[in-house]
Amino acid sequence: MPLMKRIVASAAFQSAAGSLAANYLRLVWKTSHLVCDPPHMYEEVEMPAIVAFWHGQHFLAPFIKRNHDSHRTKVLISRHRDGEINARAAEKLGIETIRGSGAHNGEFHRKGGAAGFSAMLDALEQGFNVALTADVPKVSRVCGMGVIKLAQHSGRPIYPIALASSRRIELDNWDKSAINLPFSRVAFCGCGPFLVPRDADSATVEAKRQEVEAALNDMTARAYAIVDGKMKIAEAASGDAAA
Repeated sequence: MPLMKRIVASAAFQSAAGSLAANYLRLVWKTSHLVCDPPHMYEEVEMPAIVAFWHGQHFLAPFIKRNHDSHRTKVLISRHRDGEINARAAEKLGIETIRGSGAHNGEFHRKGGAAGFSAMLDALEQGFNVALTADVPKVSRVCGMGVIKLAQHSGRPIYPIALASSRRIELDNWDKSAINLPFSRVAFCGCGPFLVPRDADSATVEAKRQEVEAALNDMTARAYAIVDGKMKIAEAASGDAAA
């Protein structure tokens, strides 16, 4: 293995990178102004909940958890090397992690998916909220079946959310990542609940998948409209992101 790959794969490098990422995201959050839409989102969520968001728009997601017993949360993170850095950053921000990822065709045994799916079901049963990216791996803005099956087997509701910042660097990669910058207006938009019956047939499951995908796209468009000044601020509730 080349020297650079050995360095990047080392526990010391991943720990340092995770700490750096966590500290940077804290800076972004504490210097930004938060707008929640709808304003009473927290009061309306039925917990424990399944929180879904698009990959690449997830960096500020750890900060939406409030310091309350009902807000205990675990997040699904890939076992890939990049996922290790994300996991370490999430843990430093107070979010417990579940390691594993989905697949293009629902083969949960790939990449530790079966163990991850079981761990998410256990977490929901124990009263934890579970957060995960909804995209099909390496296919941006297409909702996979993982989040839908999780709702079906657990009986818990899905809440699609989106986070966007007015100051950002948008990358030209598969997930359209947006690197949030300090001193921004941050919009946090969400909707739901979306419930999937335990006895849902394949047509119903697919319909729910499409509903969640459309909701994620709607929330993303709304969040960007708020931070980019295309929606009147009076339409959403504003607050201090550092609170």
